[in-house]
Amino acid sequence: MKETFKVKEVGLSNRRSFLKISGLAMAGTALLFTGCSDDDDTGTNNNNQMPGIRNGVFDFGGGDNGILTYAYALEQLEADFYTRVVNGNTFGSTFNTDEQAVLADLYHHEVIHREVLKQAINTAVNNNQQQVLPNLNFDYGALNFGNRSQVLEIAKKLEDTGVAAYNGAGKYLESAANLTLAGKIVSVESRHASVIRSLINPDDAFFAANDVVEPSTGKNIAREPSQVLNEIEDMGYIQTAFTANYLS
Repeated sequence: MKETFKVKEVGLSNRRSFLKISGLAMAGTALLFTGCSDDDDTGTNNNNQMPGIRNGVFDFGGGDNGILTYAYALEQLEADFYTRVVNGNTFGSTFNTDEQAVLADLYHHEVIHREVLKQAINTAVNNNQQQVLPNLNFDYGALNFGNRSQVLEIAKKLEDTGVAAYNGAGKYLESAANLTLAGKIVSVESRHASVIRSLINPDDAFFAANDVVEPSTGKNIAREPSQVLNEIEDMGYIQTAFTANYLS
């Protein structure tokens, strides 16, 4: 599906403006990876496992490159989902003007995240395309993109999962540059999660509910890659087979 949606000039809420500023800040993050390399990879054998096809299926690999590839797969999913949302024939009739503006911002952000991560991986593997995760195929089954409640519920699930994924994976990154990138992306993803929850339940504390924030610590929920990938598999949206044998 072509990413051709253009944001209309509309009256924006403060929250929507904040989202736009966040996205513009992320657009410059690609510069972070100029000259980055895998030279400092001195970890375990798992850390040295590069992404690539094993036994006929693409495996994420281990170490920083594995985590970047894992994040890239998640961002492909989010970018594809929002691309379908904003380009749908019923987008204008399903969501009001302010909601359209918010969802358009999320769409642009996720596309930026996807492309920045792809660039980072390409740099790390010296543009060896056999070590870059291919474009994934997606199928959303019975999801009705003209149903506001269904779309927002899936958006909530994807954003919450994305935040938990970055929070759980950050500890495995050895490169300061990669950790900085992950931190920048998850800060934007957490804003996405918050605004989606606010669209579902306006004027409510649902944006910081106990299912996303640990009540005892005040921190966002963190999940291991294996947990997140099991959740993604259960959703059934990704149709392309892959493995993650060297991630925790």
